[in-house]
Amino acid sequence: MQSVITIVIVVFFILASAIRILKEYERGVIFRLGRMIGYKGPGLILLIPFVDKMIKVSLRTVAMDVPPQDVITKDNVSIKVNAVVYFRVMDAGRAIIEVQDYLYATSQLAQTTLRSVLGQFDLDELLSARDQINEQLQGILDKHTDPWGIKVSLVEVKHIDLPEEMKRAIAKQAEAERERRAKIIHAEGEYQASEKLLAAAERIGKEPTAIQLRFLQTLVEVAAENNSTMLFPVPIDLFQPFMKKMTKE
Repeated sequence: MQSVITIVIVVFFILASAIRILKEYERGVIFRLGRMIGYKGPGLILLIPFVDKMIKVSLRTVAMDVPPQDVITKDNVSIKVNAVVYFRVMDAGRAIIEVQDYLYATSQLAQTTLRSVLGQFDLDELLSARDQINEQLQGILDKHTDPWGIKVSLVEVKHIDLPEEMKRAIAKQAEAERERRAKIIHAEGEYQASEKLLAAAERIGKEPTAIQLRFLQTLVEVAAENNSTMLFPVPIDLFQPFMKKMTKE
């Protein structure tokens, strides 16, 4: 009786080792006597006990955080930069055979590529041309991980940590740029106003009576705002029509 129980237990463990269940996003790379025969899944997988060995590989997209890296830019500014890499395994067999640990290898490749690529740009380019840098990083990583059966879909530079003195210098530069724009706008306004005044002077100069009407209009506007006593110069030309009329009479 005891031997029967022992046999049942042994058979149970053998069957348990021969049956595997893989989820929808998993694939099992099968090795038979050390030779890869392919990969299976998802669902129920049957293995030959003590002969087959299976390594599970996830096909889901992995969001890998790249630790902050010390980078010296092209204009010799020392900064710290971190990023995130999105990739997934496209070929489970190559991901196991071609590289020892594809997660670790991708992480190390991302760190070294981040340092080498960002070192080719000036600080201003790093702050302004973020999309271009992300595309270049993605292209390099995707090219080098393709033999491993990995597809790098996106690389994003998350944060650029600047030294305090560089932050102050950038703030001063931004303030100076705003002052420059304000002066240019003010000068352009003065120039446009002078053109309008010149055109108005030319038009009024063609009609002497227009100057007189302008004097009277200004007098009305000032009197409406201030009721105090006011001296206003009246040109003699204003009375010339009346003087000519009285002389004729």
